[in-house]
Amino acid sequence: MSQNKKEVLLTEEGLEKVKQELELLKTQKRHEVAERLKEAIAQGDLSENSEYDAAKEEQAFIESRIITLENMIRNAKIIASNQNTGVVSVGSKVTIEEIPDGDKETYTIVGSAESDPSSFKISNESPIGAELIGKKVGEVINVSTPGGTIQFKIIEIE
Repeated sequence: MSQNKKEVLLTEEGLEKVKQELELLKTQKRHEVAERLKEAIAQGDLSENSEYDAAKEEQAFIESRIITLENMIRNAKIIASNQNTGVVSVGSKVTIEEIPDGDKETYTIVGSAESDPSSFKISNESPIGAELIGKKVGEVINVSTPGGTIQFKIIEIE
């Protein structure tokens, strides 16, 4: 039960996406899977009906996801994405430079529920995100990776 009480850090945008997904699951997806179940039941013998089994599995997934999303909304803590305090925190947009090769990347630090590395949104619990929290421009962080330790210098915090 304590896992359901865990604070979920979300931006306003992230919370809105969670609410939209929840609404889609509760309305459209629940209805679609119920129709599929009804059609499979109408076919008769359920013991060898793969369509029925697949629909039941999808129904279980949808119901589980609904519970997860409802818990996320209930335990959401909204983070401001425009708080420029000069210190990296959840909601900060941070530009870092890899040392020594100079590759630069800009990431937004978000809660784990909103993490999407392909969109340059990294979790405050990820190796880089955790090292960045509380740091200032000019500081150097060391991030352990399977290939060894990588150093990054903080160039800008927005």
